[in-house]
Amino acid sequence: MPEPVEIGILGDYDSASPTLPAVEESIQHAADKLKISAKAQWLPTDSLLDLELEKKLGAFDAVWAGPGSPYKSFDGMLRGIEFARRRDWPFVGT
Repeated sequence: MPEPVEIGILGDYDSASPTLPAVEESIQHAADKLKISAKAQWLPTDSLLDLELEKKLGAFDAVWAGPGSPYKSFDGMLRGIEFARRRDWPFVGT
């Protein structure tokens, strides 16, 4: 079986949110429809200020800017988005 598509979700996950759990569910729904395997991982916005950002995000096949503004780190979110845009990385923003 092929390796799963790995998607990094930029955002500050809160299990009590009525919408944030749906992000991972939508990824799984799309993967099921496409008959592929997908794995999603939330990346807190303050972790995107890390000097190793390129290495961290480069490990993912795609990046999703999750909902949830205001973010803990608006600058971190912008750095994650900039990473995807400057490298023409697969990117979705909600």
